[in-house]
Amino acid sequence: MKIRTSDGYALAGTLHSDDANHGPLVLISSATGAPRGFYAAFARELVACGCRAVLTYDYRGMPDSPRPKGFKGRINMRDWAHKDMPAAMERLDQVSPGHPMVGVGQSFGGQALGICGTPQRFERYCMVASLSGYWRNTDTPWQNLFFMHVFGLPMTSVIGRTARWMGLGEPIPASVFRDWAKWCFHHEYFFDDPEVGARDGYATVRMPILSVGMTDDPWGTPKAIHGLIKHYVNADISERWLSPTNAGGQPIGHLGFFRSRFRDTLWPGVIDWLIEGPQIKR
Repeated sequence: MKIRTSDGYALAGTLHSDDANHGPLVLISSATGAPRGFYAAFARELVACGCRAVLTYDYRGMPDSPRPKGFKGRINMRDWAHKDMPAAMERLDQVSPGHPMVGVGQSFGGQALGICGTPQRFERYCMVASLSGYWRNTDTPWQNLFFMHVFGLPMTSVIGRTARWMGLGEPIPASVFRDWAKWCFHHEYFFDDPEVGARDGYATVRMPILSVGMTDDPWGTPKAIHGLIKHYVNADISERWLSPTNAGGQPIGHLGFFRSRFRDTLWPGVIDWLIEGPQIKR
């Protein structure tokens, strides 16, 4: 399906649903460079567990959401939250207007909650590997600094976007990479960027949040994750840390949680929390 944003951009989306289900609507917002198909197995599992509908979507500038003909504006990373996420929420709401809605955001998808403008539509939100990207808070700071600023910025300026061989997933526009690199260079990430409006936006978030971190995530260290969630000053936040031991001895890393091999090990507790609410402690 196509999702139309307020500024006329057409995003690609996939809806998984079962009209017989009475569980919440679920919006899944991706990590940087992760296509919506990466979350398909998790979306199907949510529906199988009783969710009414689950929507996955690709941010503007991703391969399946290319720049529309005649669209002249710069593609900004902040637009993924300011414009794309609200449009996806509105489209999901059309499935069953006013039905309870919850959200899942991986990495940037969790950052986006505080700046999407309409966080109150969610009854609760699960952030997976969502963090402040400040380079010094990662496990490999100098490697990341070199990759983004010495190598990544010149390379993307030449080719116009990232390349798959760079290890960042699907290609994203060079303009988005520049935004990301700028924020990662600042100790407060995007919270001091006036065009993002994160400090005020995060203060409006008042629902329960579950922050899920992985102990073997080189980006999502405790310091990096706390650097983000500390700004959700009015939210009821609980943390859950998962290790390879929880995953049957398999590594998880920054993006691994949503891989289907973890259906029986890592997913059940998060799915229970999404469907039943914070009283679930599994």
